[in-house]
Amino acid sequence: MLLCASRFATSLSFMVYAGALVPAMQAWGMSAGEAGSIQTAFNIGYALSLVGSSWFADSLGAKRVFLWASWATALTGLAFAFFARSPESGLLLFALVGLTQGGTYAPSIMLVAQGVPAARRGAAVGWLLAAGSLGYFASIALAAWLAERFGYEAAFIACGLGPLLAALLATPGLRGRANPVAGGGARRLRGAFRFLADRRSFLLTAGYTTHCWELLGMWAWLPAFLTASLANSGGAGVRGLWIAAAIHLSGFLSSLLMGRASDRLGRRAVLVAMGLLGAACSFTIGWMDGMPLVLVLAVAALYGFSALGDSPVLSTAMTESVEPGSLGAALAVRSILGFGAGGAAPLAVGLVLDQTGGMAGQMGGTPWGWGFALLGVGGGLATVCALLLPADRPHRS
Repeated sequence: MLLCASRFATSLSFMVYAGALVPAMQAWGMSAGEAGSIQTAFNIGYALSLVGSSWFADSLGAKRVFLWASWATALTGLAFAFFARSPESGLLLFALVGLTQGGTYAPSIMLVAQGVPAARRGAAVGWLLAAGSLGYFASIALAAWLAERFGYEAAFIACGLGPLLAALLATPGLRGRANPVAGGGARRLRGAFRFLADRRSFLLTAGYTTHCWELLGMWAWLPAFLTASLANSGGAGVRGLWIAAAIHLSGFLSSLLMGRASDRLGRRAVLVAMGLLGAACSFTIGWMDGMPLVLVLAVAALYGFSALGDSPVLSTAMTESVEPGSLGAALAVRSILGFGAGGAAPLAVGLVLDQTGGMAGQMGGTPWGWGFALLGVGGGLATVCALLLPADRPHRS
């Protein structure tokens, strides 16, 4: 319970920039490309952190790496909250947040995998990631409301305190927990690159890479799109809640339901369904600006559900494809590929928006449509990877 609570609190700072994006762009005088570069800097730092923490979790233990990363994230979260006041400082400090926060992700999955049998592992990983999605909901809702009511500075400070709370929760939560350490660096390295020779591991890694492209790009730009669509409705607080609910409460539900569904129906079936649905949403939602708000929010909720629904399944399937002593190293390789590709997505979408009309002029469907269609390519490729996976059988408890 404390591990999930810590995941929730850490996630409060993950989406703060996306939630406060429009007010921050106006205050700092940024173009869409410049705004996207800050999120990309965070994603690149996050990817590097994922790689390092995953690799060292084998030799140092997942518990130790997780706690170190939690306290480092608390420090960088506070630095971003109080000192990010320009495009330059924002880019540097948000990159540092990503560079530390990624260290809490893979070790937490490893901690779950170490203690939960395969028949319930999908559901357990789903609970962990669902706690993160609930944190993303709170992050965007709080950031959007505070940024429009009191300024982006208030949003940064309120959400930046989340990682400190996470570290305070994680420390007692893991007290007395074993810290298994694997030896043999060469053995870990062979396990890390097993996907080069194993069809299932290779396809899972390729699917994760394309999944990250779609997911990270969607997380960065969908709040801004919904802010534009909801500009003439309600107050700032209401808009922030609608945006966060559409994206991340649906993601919370999908993490819970799809992890459990993969235990019952098999990993491959769930990955195919989520890949198809996510790609369909990517190719659709950008052209919906100006349509009835109920319809736009419904598709956004479906988008959030599908884009995150394969996350617990991909992570669970990877823990089952790699031997435990090499799991951290394998997750490191997966992370550099997935978040390396996903880290570029916000910048790529921002450049498309600039080239097709941008956000400064009309907020019509054409620039948004092409931007989200670029993300849909990732969803389509993830579906292909899932279809090519060997058939698997549901786990029986």
